[in-house]
Amino acid sequence: MKTIFSGIQPSGTITLGNYIGAMKQFIELQNEYNCFFCIVDQHAITVPQDRLELRKNIRSLAALYIACGIDPDKVTLFIQSEVPAHAQAGWMMQCISYIGELERMTQFKDKSAGKDAVSAALLTYPPLMVADILLYSTDIVPVGDDQKQHIELTRDLAERFNKKYNEIFTIPEIRLPQVGARVMSLQEPNKKMSKSDPNKKATITMLDDPKQIEKKIKSAVTDSEGIVKYDKENKPGLSNLLSIYSILSKRSISDLEAAYEDKGYGEFKADLAEVVVSEIEPIQRKYHALMESSELDEILDRGAEKANFVAGKMLKKMENAMGLGRKRK
Repeated sequence: MKTIFSGIQPSGTITLGNYIGAMKQFIELQNEYNCFFCIVDQHAITVPQDRLELRKNIRSLAALYIACGIDPDKVTLFIQSEVPAHAQAGWMMQCISYIGELERMTQFKDKSAGKDAVSAALLTYPPLMVADILLYSTDIVPVGDDQKQHIELTRDLAERFNKKYNEIFTIPEIRLPQVGARVMSLQEPNKKMSKSDPNKKATITMLDDPKQIEKKIKSAVTDSEGIVKYDKENKPGLSNLLSIYSILSKRSISDLEAAYEDKGYGEFKADLAEVVVSEIEPIQRKYHALMESSELDEILDRGAEKANFVAGKMLKKMENAMGLGRKRK
């Protein structure tokens, strides 16, 4: 069974876009692969965080993973900072990285643009991401287009380490989202829906209540034509809503176009809101039950134990390859 690794930052509540583009795929993948799903809290602190909010977000994200359908008996779900091998291996990968290749990373350029000062970790966190992946002999990394560059760096550093020291790393493959799995902003449909978007109307989170969801969909940007038709270039807002409707209802785009042929955007949006709410409400019920129980912490304890065992073995191989510490019999 091949291994998949994925990490999500606990920097806010995951969105409907995260759910459709990642979580729903993970639910299918967990039956076919050996999956490690990591809450990458050490990546979150490359920018300032409120410590109490961060702690809350870490636990909340873990609960949402499970509430969305991730089975903790099939996958290893754990918190990055509870597995020290990540930081240790991250330093080792940093030592074989070049400043030039880190400065070329698009996310570093975007997040540092216009800032008087930025954390050094904002530049050097990609090698930590590399370590996250390589510690588990990962075969496949499911990522969006915006993370493709990081996986290319992972492959480069893995090959560099294997050539320079010892051939211990699996070279991971990139798995890009399925066509139609990319959910766009409700207010700016030419950019991805993001949990860090300051415009709250642009994003549906997995913890929004039905009224909030209905209001956000009602105010979603469309066009003045009034015809429910998929046309990504000329009608990006409506096309985004049609994609969401199609994925959640399991109805084809053409079926939806026919169903709303003589109806306006108002009725279409009202029905879409019902579809979204019916998908999210059961998840929220399970989420709240987990947050109030000890089961969540037991799951995370088991995940940390397994991740420490697997990552610890690879870390020892890395240390031996680089000549760190004392030679053990």
